[in-house]
Amino acid sequence: MFLKGINYDVGVYYTPDICTRPVLDECTIRNEIGIIRNELHCECIRISGYDIERLMKTTECALESGMQVWLSPIFINATQEQNAKYLRECAVEAEKFRKKYSHVVFVAGCEYSLFMHGFIKGEDCYQRIAKMFSPSGIILKITGFRNQAYKKMNTFLNTTVQNIRSVFNGEITYASGTWEKVDWGIFDIVSINHYRTSYNQSSYVKTLRKYHVFEKPVAITEFGCCTYKGAEKAGGGGWNITETKDGKLRIKGNYNRSETTQADYIIDLLKIFEKENIYASFVFTYINPGFEHHNNPASDLDMASYGIVKPINGDERLQFLPKEAFIRLAEWYGRNK
Repeated sequence: MFLKGINYDVGVYYTPDICTRPVLDECTIRNEIGIIRNELHCECIRISGYDIERLMKTTECALESGMQVWLSPIFINATQEQNAKYLRECAVEAEKFRKKYSHVVFVAGCEYSLFMHGFIKGEDCYQRIAKMFSPSGIILKITGFRNQAYKKMNTFLNTTVQNIRSVFNGEITYASGTWEKVDWGIFDIVSINHYRTSYNQSSYVKTLRKYHVFEKPVAITEFGCCTYKGAEKAGGGGWNITETKDGKLRIKGNYNRSETTQADYIIDLLKIFEKENIYASFVFTYINPGFEHHNNPASDLDMASYGIVKPINGDERLQFLPKEAFIRLAEWYGRNK
């Protein structure tokens, strides 16, 4: 089985005062879920976000449409105690839908080494990202000095998963970074966020194959590409081409928009996943509303977006138009039913 899916963000707070989806009503949710199911032909959807009410409304809508839901609550920069309590609350609600529809997988976190306090030093996720992928951070990883952090992370995951299983009776997984050393024995599905970049292109498939050693279904919870020439070399770091100037976010440097680059990347990796016996994969991502498309390259924030639809500021409200990636993904998913 190869389940064809996509990521759908209902709103994450990477900083306390900025939500990735500040406005999202039920009408919009139903419309977009309908597009994802009927036009993109997705069989599953990873629903991510912080607000529990939004998560559950979207989950119900997706389940009603016939898709399998991978529910992925995300509490950025939480402490271990805060996150454990939050995940249990989400799991209680998820179990209600699992009893009715059955097709619910609980994703018990995402890249905790970066997005949660307590494992890697840093006041926020941006500091931890910078520390993790700095030259010294890479050396620490290679030499094994990060192993103690992953031991602490696995202790947290073990306790948390037991807590979740006390209220949720479905399958549980964790959306891991490929640098994290996870104890997969406590999970039902092995899941990785696996972006291809210039530095891992030659080892990409080899790395992927290593996860089959656990003899469990292997899923790709994130993969995707931004929308400019050269973005395929940056993978999960492609978003880092923006800067704030005079109080306004803009593209830094000179980049050329390329929807073909994004589309080629997604289809290439889907072909690999199908060949490598991947259980499910989720394109990152459907929409990034905060990164609007403009004809002026310096203002075209959509170049730094993984969304397969582009936000355009219309006369009355923000509108979304399909990119080349949307069209080709719909063709690929529709042809490979």
